[in-house]
Amino acid sequence: MSILVTGSAGFIGFHVSKRLLKEGHKVIGLDNLNDYYDVSLKENRLSILTNDPNFSLVKIGLEEREKINKVFEDYNPRIVINLAAQAGVRYSLENPQAYIDSNIVGFTNILEACRHYKVEHLIYASSSSVYGANESLPFSVHDNVDHPISLYAASKKSNELMAHTYSHLFGLPTTGLRFFTVYGPWGRPDMALFLFTKAIINGEPIKVFNNGNMQRDFTYIDDIVESIYRLTKSPAKPNKEWSGMNPDPGTSYAPYRVYNIGNNSPVKLMDFIAAIEEKLGVNAKKEFLPLQAGDVPATYADVEDLFNEVDFRPKTSIKDGISNFIDWYKKYYEVK
Repeated sequence: MSILVTGSAGFIGFHVSKRLLKEGHKVIGLDNLNDYYDVSLKENRLSILTNDPNFSLVKIGLEEREKINKVFEDYNPRIVINLAAQAGVRYSLENPQAYIDSNIVGFTNILEACRHYKVEHLIYASSSSVYGANESLPFSVHDNVDHPISLYAASKKSNELMAHTYSHLFGLPTTGLRFFTVYGPWGRPDMALFLFTKAIINGEPIKVFNNGNMQRDFTYIDDIVESIYRLTKSPAKPNKEWSGMNPDPGTSYAPYRVYNIGNNSPVKLMDFIAAIEEKLGVNAKKEFLPLQAGDVPATYADVEDLFNEVDFRPKTSIKDGISNFIDWYKKYYEVK
């Protein structure tokens, strides 16, 4: 099957593309290789993918509408996995326009192309950040998510609303994935595990926000990939029991679904740091700081809907996941 993966040079997109190629699919990878973080890391991910003859790379951005349409015309993908986006909660406070260009305008271009080229299933990245001010734990896809606390979160919530509109108007099956703090080998340099590992190895202090009183549902990359792969074979279907008198946010009368993909096991930030220290054999120097704007104190994913749909729950332990990441980090950066 021909599958388009946007953001194929990114952390999740790279791993998803690699799995799809392993399963024998033809993958069209789309990425603009922007400089939000180290471009050489993206290029090195791509160098692995381009070794496979079933992988085709197209270097464009989501906001380039005519070029996006040309990709759909040339390759005729049956499934689209949209993982390209301007990422990062904190960066959205500094550069909001980047989020509108990529996450709103770009996603519109993807939806329109899926509509006109008769795509069978659109899977797209949402985020646990959509839960915003919601304090009811664990977070459920059936919760109301109308109170985002960052523009990044608002852009992801917007994606879900836009997807529903296309599912309603054009019968396009859309599946939104709310990722919970993804980590693992080849991860993003702006994420906590990467930042902490680098700083500790270099003998530099790590920034511990909210004075360490944070909990995150850290989710290992292999569990994310397994969930996505299974969902490619399970297009969203209408919920026949859906009622406009008591609307369920996570399903619809249209072919629209939203799933949490998280480890269903929140970890205290200080325990997360302790696991890094244990693997490295070094105690971190810690700089305790207040909660940052746009951040939430805790995340915790209810994954029952995911399990019921594809018979899978993320399960990799923090100890194993951190160990795998640090082994990769030391090899990649040639740390003795």
